[in-house]
Amino acid sequence: MIPLSGPSAADAREFRNGMLMAADEINQRSGILGRKIELFFEDTGSQSAPEVVRAARHLIGHHNVHAIINGYNIGSQNSEYEVIADAGIIYIHHNTLLQHHDTVMSDPDRYFGCFMGDPAEYWYGQGFIKFLSWLRETGQWEPRNSRIAIISGNKPYSVVIANAMASATGQFGWDLVKRPIVVKSSTENWDEILDDIRAHDPAVLATTQFYSGDLARFHLKFMENPLPCLLYLQYGAMHRTFSEIVGDKGKGAIVGTVIGLPRDEIGKNFSRMYTERFGANSTPEVGCQPYTSLHHYAIAAAIAGRTGGPGEAQVNRQVAQCLLNYTYRSVAGTIRYHPKWQSVVPYPDAVRDPSLGLPHLFYQIQGPDQERALIAPEPYADSQFELPPWLNNASVG
Repeated sequence: MIPLSGPSAADAREFRNGMLMAADEINQRSGILGRKIELFFEDTGSQSAPEVVRAARHLIGHHNVHAIINGYNIGSQNSEYEVIADAGIIYIHHNTLLQHHDTVMSDPDRYFGCFMGDPAEYWYGQGFIKFLSWLRETGQWEPRNSRIAIISGNKPYSVVIANAMASATGQFGWDLVKRPIVVKSSTENWDEILDDIRAHDPAVLATTQFYSGDLARFHLKFMENPLPCLLYLQYGAMHRTFSEIVGDKGKGAIVGTVIGLPRDEIGKNFSRMYTERFGANSTPEVGCQPYTSLHHYAIAAAIAGRTGGPGEAQVNRQVAQCLLNYTYRSVAGTIRYHPKWQSVVPYPDAVRDPSLGLPHLFYQIQGPDQERALIAPEPYADSQFELPPWLNNASVG
């Protein structure tokens, strides 16, 4: 279930690529217990609850799928869980929503098959403040003050991240200049909003809107008269389409993801194979999400001994238990599901051992034709943080 025709279409194409690549690899090894994987794709458009529920019903009722595995559909607010729970099949998504924890824990028996293949969005907020503090404490950056300003998108995903950032500021010695500013889209009056923020003179400005196009338009407006601060852009700025729009003006901005692609041997090999297949303008950091989950599902199903279609909940309970019991070192890092949340545990936000959690990665954007610099966390970083050009050229303390 992927939003091929909506505002997240750029990501949806990568989700489709990742599923195709994983299915081909698994099928070349005789599939799951000798049975080949067959993929069906349903467009979820703007990712509303009716669209996602319709997609789930069609996959289950028309195609009798044994599992639904996809990237994100942010907007359904878990409404599709009911259709999936009724069918008793496995569902692995990357919606990055804290609400997933609440739903699964509210009735673990009913939602046994619902898994989130990455950490909840809450960890973005906590992790970003920890990252800033790490930059400060290691001497890589000397902030001229402790003030932070936050702009939030209006989706629950964005609001939860913004509120998590705000709640963590005081704990790490930062000062929130005002409550997060919630905006609807990149068509807002950015001059007015940025002037208001400029009056508070923050050392950090973070925005939690996540659509790559919206972020690109915001960033171009920011660069018309840059504030003398570090700039953090949520997730979508990682996509190639962001760099294609902003060009060289993107250099220096920071972007984070709780599921991405480390630059170790495994990650580099995947990136090379992915771009060879889907082109230099593809984004393996996005495509790796459902790719990892389909591989993990195949392993779990093989250990369980079979897969189950709609109505075969007892079989799928065994598959679900194998997903929980068997940690998988994927191209994105360690996939280890929390036994109560049934979502992936993040490193270093929740655990200090990188072998027990999926790395929360922070990149610094370079030129449009350059690979983003991976600056945190250790031991995954391959580059050092650098002051953004607008701060290097500014006369600030």
